[in-house]
Amino acid sequence: MALSREQMAQRVAREMQDGFYVNLGIGIPTLVANYIPEGMEVMLQSENGLLGMGPFPTEETIDADMINAGKQTVTARIGASIFSSAESFAMIRGGHVDLTVLGAFEVDVHGNIASWMIPGKLVKGMGGAMDLVAGAENIIVIMTHASKDGESKLLSQCSLPLTGAGCIKRVLTDLAYLEIENGAFVLKERAPGVSVEEIVAKTAGKLIVPDHVPEMQFADH
Repeated sequence: MALSREQMAQRVAREMQDGFYVNLGIGIPTLVANYIPEGMEVMLQSENGLLGMGPFPTEETIDADMINAGKQTVTARIGASIFSSAESFAMIRGGHVDLTVLGAFEVDVHGNIASWMIPGKLVKGMGGAMDLVAGAENIIVIMTHASKDGESKLLSQCSLPLTGAGCIKRVLTDLAYLEIENGAFVLKERAPGVSVEEIVAKTAGKLIVPDHVPEMQFADH
């Protein structure tokens, strides 16, 4: 069974480390804020000028003026700092973000990412994605494995305009966790109940499958 958006966010949250400064992109990545392991000190950064985002607000704690880069209302944790977007991008471009979590339309075996435009559709612009992929050494892409039409998003070569080249090493989809090594996707984990055969069938780019591919584990709620 494919992972839910919440489960994808939970799995990525396990990649956090104490003391990390982390930027969460628009879409599913924003949900990661709700699953930071308890007791772990992680500072979430938003390119519109907030360092120290907390989880999404409840109706009682909502503040219409406190938003992230995707214009969703957020909370600020104790110790947060608010500043201009120019300073925020200086942090990103200066390599001061330890982990970036981004959505994407396509990723290929060379670590290229296409995340900002589909030709013929309304384009709002690339936003901060170009800076994030250029300024961060440690990036995780989080996306569905295939389109609604069943077309693979893990390709031999991206077909859409690139956001960045050769910058992606890790991808989490609703079916699997993969790493990019030597021009191939390497299957590291599979979603609970998802077969290796399904992942192979839905991966267009070269895929290396180890002898044993463990299932991701999630606590029962």
